[in-house]
Amino acid sequence: MSVASRRLWVYMSMVLTSDLFLIQVRSALMARVFVYGSLKKGQPNYRYVLDRNNGKAEFLGTAVTNQRYPLVIATKYNIPFLLNLPGKGQRVHGELYQVDTKMLKYLDDFECIPTQYQRTVVDLEIKEWAGNREEKPPGSQTEAFVYSTTTYQPDWLSLPTYENYDAYGDHGLKFTLREDRH
Repeated sequence: MSVASRRLWVYMSMVLTSDLFLIQVRSALMARVFVYGSLKKGQPNYRYVLDRNNGKAEFLGTAVTNQRYPLVIATKYNIPFLLNLPGKGQRVHGELYQVDTKMLKYLDDFECIPTQYQRTVVDLEIKEWAGNREEKPPGSQTEAFVYSTTTYQPDWLSLPTYENYDAYGDHGLKFTLREDRH
């Protein structure tokens, strides 16, 4: 191998290694988030997930919690709340997103961390997978961040629980957008 060929080979190896490193770092800076309420597709706050000014969010698929949780609709604004009470309620269906750090910070602010919600990790069963980077067959397991609450009114425990929130569902509880709350 000539000196010029060897230099080119070393240079290409360095570029390839640095590109792989950047891909690994970029992946490490992404987080999975499970949404179950007004941030899902077709729901009133989905527009915030789509807004690239808030950061990047890639839809990965649908999932359901491994454990049961009470998903209730509460307050005069009919907001969906996931109560952090594992073992009560129902297995909750939602959507899984891969988000960058900017979107994660936006969601933390949007969900009023830590006063209204807390961001915790939840174990999930994949229902349908749409992600491009890896294949997750139905039934496979993953984990993601979820926004749930441990601070709620005592009467919320007696509210009906839902397995799949829909702001326009037959529950008759009209969701009030944040900008319309007084």
